[in-house]
Amino acid sequence: MQSANVLLKKIVRSSVLPFAAQHGMKKDLFPLSRTLSLSFCLKQDNSCNPSEKLDLDAWKKVMRSGLQDEVSETVSERKELSSSAAAREVLEMWRLAGRSVPENISEEQLKTFMECPSKSAKKKYLKYLHLKELHKKNDKRKMDEKRERRLEAEEQASKTDETKRNSFICLWANCMDRTYGWRAAQSMIFGQPLVFDMSYEKDMSVREVANTVRQIVLSEGCNRRSVDPFHIHFCNFKGDSLYHKEFIKHYREAWGKLLITVTDQCYTDVFPKHKLIYLTADSPKVMKTFDHDKIYIVGSMVDRSIKTGVSLARAKRLGLETAALPLEKYLLWNTGGKNLTLDQMMHILLTLKDTGDWKKALEFVPKRKYCGFVSKPVHELKKTLNLINTLKLGKRQEEVRKQFAKNYSKKLTQK
Repeated sequence: MQSANVLLKKIVRSSVLPFAAQHGMKKDLFPLSRTLSLSFCLKQDNSCNPSEKLDLDAWKKVMRSGLQDEVSETVSERKELSSSAAAREVLEMWRLAGRSVPENISEEQLKTFMECPSKSAKKKYLKYLHLKELHKKNDKRKMDEKRERRLEAEEQASKTDETKRNSFICLWANCMDRTYGWRAAQSMIFGQPLVFDMSYEKDMSVREVANTVRQIVLSEGCNRRSVDPFHIHFCNFKGDSLYHKEFIKHYREAWGKLLITVTDQCYTDVFPKHKLIYLTADSPKVMKTFDHDKIYIVGSMVDRSIKTGVSLARAKRLGLETAALPLEKYLLWNTGGKNLTLDQMMHILLTLKDTGDWKKALEFVPKRKYCGFVSKPVHELKKTLNLINTLKLGKRQEEVRKQFAKNYSKKLTQK
């Protein structure tokens, strides 16, 4: 048995090990030789026939075929490694040449880059990765700037905390809060109702619903701080709706203490129809004056795609009177939609209720939407334009008549 082991070791060292050392396989081959020797010994033990001879040629063929498979695998791995390294060198050269190449690229991205069928496809893929990396950097920079601004604001707030803790300022703030609360409580008994139609949840996305609730919160705060606030009604309001969840996010525990009326009924069931006026930008009827005896309805909808006719169709379906703000009558309107935010509508209605002056009310329209106020009424401007057009046409008719007379006289002389 020992002579057989010695013979195997000599064969492995003389034939296989030099070949494996050339290809870097010496370390991985020793366990293989040991297993072969052990398996051979086990076979000798099982057979218990020491007279059998070992077929060395067959064993060499088996060993060489296994080594060739392992060597081919290592060569393919080295080719992959070398190709990835070459690809990274190409990327570095393109980056130095000023092309759009990302600074950091992962192995998966590098693999997809190498699998691109053409050079233009590789350039497009690298440009996509470069733009994606730039967007990430910009987002990170914005977040860092926002964090710095917040820290600065907190530092300034900590510096001004001593002044805020002044007893007189605290007393003034408490008194103003009580005053606003008292006015809102009076408006619930004596105030003019203002209805927010909360039935447009299906026509909006989750983000648009969140923007709507944010604008309604601003409207409620503006109404509470006014001299003569409205009595706000939330009609068609469902308890399990997105509106309700967003309001709880904003108000938290104060949601149940708001001095407003919330109901799941329609406004036609709460108020008489002849008093209701639905304010919509799509209405053909223009609102001339503010009526204190009417109840105005505002659609609680923010649509980024500007869905025209939705609120008008709902008002017509319910048989309600509609009205639109006279924006073109008082403003030199630019191109664009005439839809206003809910808090802007609240400012306009409160100013009209207090003063009745359209110019003061329409100052809450964003300046980017109009050039200025109209100095004369629109019907007078139309009259002047029509007069100018008629004068121009009259002059043209006289010129045509004179030219015709000249041509006719020339024909007569020629004859």
